[in-house]
Amino acid sequence: MRAPVTILCRDCDWEGSAEQDDSLSCPVCRSSRTLRHVELGALAIAHVDCDAFYATIEKRDDPALLDKPVVVGGGKRGVVTAACYIARRYGIRSAMPMFKALEACPHAVVIPPDIEKYSRVGRAVRELMIARTPLVEPLSIDEAFLDLSGTEGVHGGSPARSMAGLARQVESEIGITVSVGLSYNKFLAKIASDLDKPRGFAVIGKSEAPAFLADKPVGLLWGVGAALQKRLARDNIHRIGSLRDIPEAELVRRYGAIGTRLSRFSRGVDGRTVKPGRSAKSVSSETTFNEDIRALDELTAKLWRQCDRVGRRMRKNGVIGRTATLKLRTADFRILTRSRTLPAPTQLAEILFQATLPLLEREADGRLFRLIGVGLSGLERAENAPQAELFGENDARTAALEKTVDNLRERFGAAAPVKGRSLRRKSK
Repeated sequence: MRAPVTILCRDCDWEGSAEQDDSLSCPVCRSSRTLRHVELGALAIAHVDCDAFYATIEKRDDPALLDKPVVVGGGKRGVVTAACYIARRYGIRSAMPMFKALEACPHAVVIPPDIEKYSRVGRAVRELMIARTPLVEPLSIDEAFLDLSGTEGVHGGSPARSMAGLARQVESEIGITVSVGLSYNKFLAKIASDLDKPRGFAVIGKSEAPAFLADKPVGLLWGVGAALQKRLARDNIHRIGSLRDIPEAELVRRYGAIGTRLSRFSRGVDGRTVKPGRSAKSVSSETTFNEDIRALDELTAKLWRQCDRVGRRMRKNGVIGRTATLKLRTADFRILTRSRTLPAPTQLAEILFQATLPLLEREADGRLFRLIGVGLSGLERAENAPQAELFGENDARTAALEKTVDNLRERFGAAAPVKGRSLRRKSK
């Protein structure tokens, strides 16, 4: 006798079971959006991924864009930050140079990114997740792992039912859609969330995992990038199933520590737990120029604007950072990064600027640059640092001025009558 199939309607929450998986629609609301799986009630690890996040938000805010190819990014010389699913039909993908995207789809609507707006929406989605379980591990602004083990009694239903409710709530209250992957570990939950996009919900059970993975490319494994794929290909390993034929010790001998992960993931084994409260590792900002720049004074002005943005984000998020990083992209697309450790962690744009300006001066040797960016990493919560360390005596005035500018921007927006560069301290 076949095991009963658990059935869940994603639209009305009806749950039931059947000896055979032959019902195509919900018997209550007649919706065809039903989940059916023999392990549905036993799976509790979920991965939630917002669908084409930036582009979907822009379409939400401007319904005239709903049926149009929308690309979020920075000008003709920038890169694609996000593309809606209509734009993706033309081959447009994230990180593609904007000029190539417009060659592929000349009628695409290009919208400059509004990170502050996207962050607000991301926080709203996160709050709905936390209402279902405290075990939420953010991966980025638009995706997270959730562990719903033991929440059945609280929410009156299985984790699958809870996640279907979350997806509906995000759609009705926030106006965007998400895709959900449900499994018994993080590795497979993340894979599942990509199987049915957009507005999808896919399940991978323990009994089916080995067969499901067997014919998948090794690049699907977490941590297997292009370089490792080439190494595996030289050993005639192209599919995940091939890894299962090789002892773990041999994989470690060939490929180092990642050999353990290759062996275990290929068998559907992942011992990582969902770690709540995971925070960002860095705060950064960058801009691509409309025309290449070589003059130091022009680069310096661009540098300050990025430092100003990073400082505002740091203060808004209540974090400080100790490592300052400068990023440059040359006219021939080479990326340069230069970093230095600060004497004390900071969230001030002025200190970030003073730390990265010498790095810029060393690189600005007459070469043409097309992009500049800055960032602060080594983050910690600002409230955990002593006030004397957070704002030394010499920086107290700068901190007060930057906070004043923050307040003016909060009140007047871009029309705030204060120029950020006016906060630059005079050389002593």
